[in-house]
Amino acid sequence: MSTVSRLSPEELLRRVQAEEEYERRGRLKVFLGYASGVGKSFRMLDEGRRRRERGQDVVVGAIQPKTSADLEKLLRKLEVIPLKSEDGVAYMDVETILKRRPAVCLVDGLAYDNPPPRPNAHRWQDVEQLLQAGIAVITSVNLQYVEERREQVERIQGKRVSVTVPESFLLTADEIEVVDAPSEYCMVQAKDGQTVSAGELDQRLSQLREIALLLAADVVDRQLENYCERSGVGQAFGTQERILVCMTPRANGPRMIERARLARDRFHGELFVAYVGQPDLSADDQKALERNLAVAREAGARVQMLEGPDPVAAILQFAREHRITQIYVGHSPPQGWLSRFRKTNADRLIEAAEGMDVKLIPQ
Repeated sequence: MSTVSRLSPEELLRRVQAEEEYERRGRLKVFLGYASGVGKSFRMLDEGRRRRERGQDVVVGAIQPKTSADLEKLLRKLEVIPLKSEDGVAYMDVETILKRRPAVCLVDGLAYDNPPPRPNAHRWQDVEQLLQAGIAVITSVNLQYVEERREQVERIQGKRVSVTVPESFLLTADEIEVVDAPSEYCMVQAKDGQTVSAGELDQRLSQLREIALLLAADVVDRQLENYCERSGVGQAFGTQERILVCMTPRANGPRMIERARLARDRFHGELFVAYVGQPDLSADDQKALERNLAVAREAGARVQMLEGPDPVAAILQFAREHRITQIYVGHSPPQGWLSRFRKTNADRLIEAAEGMDVKLIPQ
């Protein structure tokens, strides 16, 4: 016999609400460039042209002030909603776009600020307003304008920007496309006017490309998570590795953290360290645990204390909630012949950790 688990009223309501929100909201596509001049605006407008030729109602809601001859050629084939201006600062005419209500709106240059007294302080908030109205938006942005990546990109490029877009907004995208740099881009010059060698620029572009691809992977991961939420599909995985180290006072903390850190860096994943709270720990065990947790924090791990009478159940709940893909557990060889007939916590974890790899690290 098989049993079918019934959804609770709360779970059913949450799923219905998620599906209704998804159907009502416009679709967002982002062309992400990791350096200036890679051609993201051209790709955006060209997609708009192709959609218009297929019969979709497409308008251009915003375009950057300086456009090349190639962009002007594409713009002549599209309907453009002119920008408005306040005290010399241009902004997108959201009210006209909402009244016009096209199927698709193209928004070039996502990272712009609006002048006061506009209701939205930033252009990305204008885009969010269009999406909430059911209008699909295709937009473009450079990696350096993503708030959470700005400092990292600045260290590579040596250029600082003042306007940004929060990464949380990009994570709502239904589609993201990384626009690669053409080979002739290696002829550009650095900000101080001195020519950058092809080798040095290649290295910079490689670093920026990697950051952009990781951001795109995060967007895909969020898409998968949202799909599972709407469809009720259980999810215990993601597009990247998420590693959980189960820490105890007697674990070989440095060895476990080093092994896990290497795996995290290799697969560009995330590292978590969790321990189950024990109120009756001795002073020596408490000090040993703190030393292990200090090593974890130095490695950049997210440390979390878990609670519960059953440590295995607490670990599994945390692992499923955070979509863990690998679990590292300290393990000591069994002592005595009777131990062969008893299941350890590690044995129970291996049996129950469906969809996750459990790695035993000698104590």
